[in-house]
Amino acid sequence: MSLEEKVMTEMKDAMKSKNEAALRSLRAIKAEIIKAKTEPGANGQVTAEGELKLLQKMVKQRRDSLEIFEQQQRTDLANKEKEEISVIEKFLPAQLDPSALKTALETIISQTGAGPADLGKVMGIATKQLAGQADGKAISAMVKSLLNP
Repeated sequence: MSLEEKVMTEMKDAMKSKNEAALRSLRAIKAEIIKAKTEPGANGQVTAEGELKLLQKMVKQRRDSLEIFEQQQRTDLANKEKEEISVIEKFLPAQLDPSALKTALETIISQTGAGPADLGKVMGIATKQLAGQADGKAISAMVKSLLNP
């Protein structure tokens, strides 16, 4: 089942249960899918990798907004962002906990023989291997701490 089909099924359930937060989030996902399908060169298709990137981008945008709203003490808007993040994350693969992330990055570093100057090399491999399983900021911070003890 494609992401679009899953979203449509969830939208029907959200409409039936009158869950406004879920419905708002699912409509946003659907809009992004449609936008991705109509981009030049997409041929009306979105790959699984494209769907994953799309969802990650949506979560990142909402986290950035959430941070701003919390700084400005706008709890009403911050709560909306939190609700949307939780709905969107249901469609992403399970996130790695910090210890699992550290283990995965240590493996990548040992396989590549990377040193303190090879941050970009490790980041390139790590972001491809851990796509959807960890946030880019978390990967970057962990790689920096492992390469520069």
